Amino acid sequence: MYITTTIPYVNARPHLGHALELVQADVLARHHRRRGEPVRFQTGTDDNSLKNVLAAEAAGVPVRELVDRNAAAFEGLRGPLALSFDSFIRTSTHPGHRDGVERIWQETGHDLYQRHYEGLYCVGCEQFYPEGPCPDGHEAPLQRVSEQNWFFRLSRYQDDLYALISSGRLRIEPAARRNEVLAFVAAGLDDISVSRSAARARGWGIPVPGDPAQVVYVWWDALANYITALDDGGGDYERWWVREPRKVHLVGKGVIRFHTVYWPAMLLSAGRPLPTAIFVHDYLTAGGRKISKSSGNAADPAALVRVYGTDAVRWWLLREVPRVGDADFTEARLVARADEDLANGLGNLVSRVATMVVRFLDGHVPEEGEPLAEVDGAVDEALAEFDFRRAALAVWTLVEEANRYVELARPWQQSRREREVSLGTLVRTCRELAVQLEPFLPGAAARASAVVGAGRLTRPEPLFPRHTRPAAGGTG
Repeated sequence: MYITTTIPYVNARPHLGHALELVQADVLARHHRRRGEPVRFQTGTDDNSLKNVLAAEAAGVPVRELVDRNAAAFEGLRGPLALSFDSFIRTSTHPGHRDGVERIWQETGHDLYQRHYEGLYCVGCEQFYPEGPCPDGHEAPLQRVSEQNWFFRLSRYQDDLYALISSGRLRIEPAARRNEVLAFVAAGLDDISVSRSAARARGWGIPVPGDPAQVVYVWWDALANYITALDDGGGDYERWWVREPRKVHLVGKGVIRFHTVYWPAMLLSAGRPLPTAIFVHDYLTAGGRKISKSSGNAADPAALVRVYGTDAVRWWLLREVPRVGDADFTEARLVARADEDLANGLGNLVSRVATMVVRFLDGHVPEEGEPLAEVDGAVDEALAEFDFRRAALAVWTLVEEANRYVELARPWQQSRREREVSLGTLVRTCRELAVQLEPFLPGAAARASAVVGAGRLTRPEPLFPRHTRPAAGGTG
């Protein structure tokens, strides 16, 4: 499976909305690797944006300095968020990206032409709109732009796109987003501008082949990363784009048309294979407003991890964010979920089980017992639908079943023989929980596995910190 995220602009440091998509992609990658399947997980940054140029001008620093600094912050999320990406592409420095963009431009040359264009442009979206204000909430007024640009004959691919999407050959999830795209295509597609004047772009970007007065439109440039990152001369393009039967893009709803309409049309024009599935997630909000760099409410994921830990941040993103609909973030909600589920739920369970084995059986794990529940199928089914919250809840079934079993069996009141069966069952349930939890919380899964793994158990340290005061009588 080839799994990709969008590549964000680097006009500022990453925020929690970027972390959502990265963590979701990481769960998919880890899940399928654990199933023994070949996986390539790719992410990166969009360095060639006018937004980056304007941010550097506002900060009074060279564009290269700002781009390098912020791109490093995005790549640096690997550690704090426990990400397992295989490839990180930067569009301004990847050795094959510019050549790849130029090749796609040439391959689509039969659909490119020049004409004068005038319209309202949102720098925040890097997109033209027929009227204002920006539908994605960017507060800066739209700019009236008038220039001679290169255009792509998107209109030529209207029927092909509708057939691909309606048939499911190009799968778009959730269904409401698929229907939204179908309605947009059915209403008629206009040709789109795919270049900008080099003067307006301050010379930053990839020059249009044969026309140095123009640079390639940032979205055309950025979308190409999904294949240019594979053009390494080592066969990755053939392996992961031509022969791979599952090519999955994870994208936010604000960029849905670029990925579900413009990108497939580019590939059709170039005679290239298409992605197979596009999962569209909604937004994270704070106080009802989209979390963004420009809104002043951008929660820094690395800073959150420093305070609350990787597990707490990943778990909130996976446990609280629905498949459909925005999710409102507060630190109080993150803390409440971490304390309730991780410290009081999972942590308390593993600690109680290990402590009872040490106390009653001198740390020796009985041979009897099987896990209390089978959740493989439920997790597979949820992730096949890109429902990360339902998948996380399926894994949590093991915690709930085990805690319920402890209260019903009450091993401390059983005979030795009954206790051996009960504790054997609980240890094997905790081991299975650690296995199932790995794609979601790899750090917590490793710690839980170390506590209840093979060999003689010892009295454990708490798996998770508590961020609020524990309830009376709580352990963990």
